[in-house]
Amino acid sequence: MDIKAKIRTIPHWPKQGVMFRDITTLLQDPAAFRYSIRRMLDYCEGKQIDAVASAESRGFIFGAVLAHELHAGFVPLRKPGKLPAKTIRRDFQTEYSTDAFEMHADAITPGQRVLIVDDLLATGGTVEAAAHLVEQLGGKVAGIACLIELSFLKGRERLRNYDLFSLVAYDKE
Repeated sequence: MDIKAKIRTIPHWPKQGVMFRDITTLLQDPAAFRYSIRRMLDYCEGKQIDAVASAESRGFIFGAVLAHELHAGFVPLRKPGKLPAKTIRRDFQTEYSTDAFEMHADAITPGQRVLIVDDLLATGGTVEAAAHLVEQLGGKVAGIACLIELSFLKGRERLRNYDLFSLVAYDKE
């Protein structure tokens, strides 16, 4: 299936010069959505995933489904101040700004094998922050799965010490 054909490109959003990859059109297509999940599940085969950690908000869409299918726990990575219990925090740089994620301090137990899932890999800042949070709690990053990779932003190089899968790549803006 041509997944790229299911992803809408919106020029100059959220700012001038950016070609935004809109996944809502893929999500509206049941066959394309199922295919995307199936391919990510294929990547997970044999990885013995205990938990799936995903970044809000679009990462939740794929992460929650994968956690369900893998019979694994789901760990939300939220913007600061959104989680009710004790948290740990990691600041990071995106292609647009500085941001931060928090995770509950008891979300991962030492030795747990965690799959990190996001809809998009750009510069790698978001996913790298997720990996650091997992590792701070003693978890092992078993893999990283992203629907889209903007390979021209070289996020994969930043994450070279991790096993990374992306379903589709865009080589230029």
